[in-house]
Amino acid sequence: MIGGLVSRFAAGLRFPTLYGLVGGLFLLDLVVPDLVPFADEILLALGTVLVGSLRKRHRDAPPPAAADLPEHK
Repeated sequence: MIGGLVSRFAAGLRFPTLYGLVGGLFLLDLVVPDLVPFADEILLALGTVLVGSLRKRHRDAPPPAAADLPEHK
């Protein structure tokens, strides 16, 4: 269930692989003990949020064809 939600969310991102990599590093970093508590966890969480906020760019709609334009009289 959670995997499906993450997959649908990642499909709309510009860099879904990078999002998965940074998110995986964040989860791994939560498990591995470190010398300075929570410093690297906070930075990785912010990096994950930053990459997750980059959405795909929407292309502008193509200009209408000449047949679709109204005629001027």
